[in-house]
Amino acid sequence: MQSIPVDVSRLGTLRCVVEPEVRTNFETGEIKRGRDGIAMWTVGVSVRQADSRRASVIEISVPGEPSGIEEGSPVAVVGLVAVPWSQGGRNGIAFRAESIASASASAVAPKSGGKSGGVG
Repeated sequence: MQSIPVDVSRLGTLRCVVEPEVRTNFETGEIKRGRDGIAMWTVGVSVRQADSRRASVIEISVPGEPSGIEEGSPVAVVGLVAVPWSQGGRNGIAFRAESIASASASAVAPKSGGKSGGVG
């Protein structure tokens, strides 16, 4: 399915709620890699709009290990896309980004030099 760009400026406050961890295949334990061969990592991020008391948690996959992100810290996300999926009678939305870093970092640049090759 085709990815849908997400305007992160409309999401409100983004905070890390689950520190980065490498993505692995549940059955084999093998590390998942994007099409470019870079290991994929997942970060749990809470999304809360300023005018709302409600929050959601999404998992965002990124190529390469994000650094400087700790639980509770605000994060900046670059190139976020939503990817609808359907498999075995189940469906949902996966989130992928070019990069994610501490919001206090001076610049957030993609680790792969461009778009990631895929969710895995």
